[in-house]
Amino acid sequence: MRKFAIAAAVAACGLVAQPASADTYNLTVAGASPGGLWSLLGAGLDAAIKAAYPGSTVTYQTSGGGLANVAVLQRSDADMGIIHDAELLVAKKGEEPFGAPIENLRVLTYLYTWAPMQPVINADFAAEHGIETFADLAAEQAPVRIAINKRGNIASEVALAMLKAIGADPDAIESWGGDVIYAASGEQATLMQDRRVDMTLNSIFVRHRSIMQQADSVEVRLLPVSAETQAAVNEATGTSDFVIPGGSYEWAPDDIPTVTLGAALVVREDMDEQTAYNLTKALFENHEKIAGVHKAMNALTPAIMAAQKVVPYHAGAQRYLSEAGLM
Repeated sequence: MRKFAIAAAVAACGLVAQPASADTYNLTVAGASPGGLWSLLGAGLDAAIKAAYPGSTVTYQTSGGGLANVAVLQRSDADMGIIHDAELLVAKKGEEPFGAPIENLRVLTYLYTWAPMQPVINADFAAEHGIETFADLAAEQAPVRIAINKRGNIASEVALAMLKAIGADPDAIESWGGDVIYAASGEQATLMQDRRVDMTLNSIFVRHRSIMQQADSVEVRLLPVSAETQAAVNEATGTSDFVIPGGSYEWAPDDIPTVTLGAALVVREDMDEQTAYNLTKALFENHEKIAGVHKAMNALTPAIMAAQKVVPYHAGAQRYLSEAGLM
């Protein structure tokens, strides 16, 4: 009996002293369509959390994208959601499709900050109308046929904000003889190749195949965005400044300033603080698992992961960031 009591006491002490790594998490993350970058990010999140907490699983859940993921989190239909920073601002302000401000969204980590709005214009059209900068579209009242992303996509909302900031909203463009066309990335490339549009404006990674396809059959240029327009769009939409490095494309030798969308991993404020701390620590300390899912993610660093500013980081995430000297 004495031996049994000692063994039980040792076992009990072992249970109390178990390290955090003995925990496991079974979580879902709402993303977008299957097969895209966000699904790869889901795999990266799974690998990062597994590395810290063996036996854990993060299951990627298809969704309508960032705006839809706000509603998914509100319904508790997923534990985490990938949401663009501009979409977080829409939710925070309570703008459409939300009827009131949503105040319980919290971030665990930024995932990327490099999906810039890329103003790609047919070089012949630009030369004909004296267009050298994005603002020249309005200054020259160019009859531009411009393709932006589909209605309801946050990239199209940012594109409209950019056009509004220079005085070239759709009504103005139509009055100059142009048009604004709503089309997905692949459709935009086809429209440009077929000369049915003069310009595309979309949030995509540098050297995205849709831009490379445009440049394969049409001589194109990138239009720089002024600091004044950047500031106005950032304030209105939650984007941030970005520079497309000169030489990123063979036909774009100069740095091109613009604005960019980023994406964050978001939870609700009522997530348990210790859970949020553990997950954040796992993601930051195993960030190479996320960075390794695609070459477009190679630039991910803890400093970038800690740089989101639209909504607060979760209290548990803040505790980790403070301990790590990242906040």
